[in-house]
Amino acid sequence: QVLLVESGGGLVQTGGSLRLSCAASGLTLSSYAMGWFRQAPGKEREFVARISGSGTTTTYVDSVKGRFTISRDNDKNTAYLQMNALKPEDTAVYYCATDRAPVVRRDAKFYDYWGQGTQVTVSS
Repeated sequence: QVLLVESGGGLVQTGGSLRLSCAASGLTLSSYAMGWFRQAPGKEREFVARISGSGTTTTYVDSVKGRFTISRDNDKNTAYLQMNALKPEDTAVYYCATDRAPVVRRDAKFYDYWGQGTQVTVSS
């Protein structure tokens, strides 16, 4: 059984930082690209970042470039999202997900396994 579990969310002030983790079990994480998505109330799920299986290629949505960093530790079967300089508009539930394809894809429909999400709230 494949399981992805996010952690590290919480309440932070504008300008603060959080580090999200996504621990995977039931699969060999290095065989998958990992994506982070977020969904704010009343909005569609949005692509945030992606990292290739080897960790050599990363992709970000423009709104987080320079502030967020995606990484992974395949030995620990875990992916991370370091979020700095947080803004109120970053408030959302953040999800991690896996994608078997080696090509960069931002559409959530291509991702197969998903975590349950972790809430990030940035106060102004």
